[in-house]
Amino acid sequence: AFFKQTINNNGFPDKVVMDKSGANYAGLANINLLLILAGFATMIDILQVKYLNNIIEQDHRFIKKITKPMMGFKAFHSAQATIDGIETAHMIRKGQLSEESIPAYKQFMALAG
Repeated sequence: AFFKQTINNNGFPDKVVMDKSGANYAGLANINLLLILAGFATMIDILQVKYLNNIIEQDHRFIKKITKPMMGFKAFHSAQATIDGIETAHMIRKGQLSEESIPAYKQFMALAG
């Protein structure tokens, strides 16, 4: 039911990345079988990553650590701006946006707007 609704709303994906869940794999395998029987030349590529959820959770751990003590946000744009700023600062600290000729604070200000 989930894949049917998702495909109806967004169309057929080229690739689906998921964890090692058997039910999700079986559902996509059935969809691929239906595509073959219907005569479609392309199928949905299925990529399974054993610890996908752990990777995502670990990457966002620093955001949770900073935002957990907060009382919450009244507006979505406030939450989005805060999270964007936290992620940008973290990316600069990790060296993912490093321009050696530009100081870190200028990189942050350029991305922040």
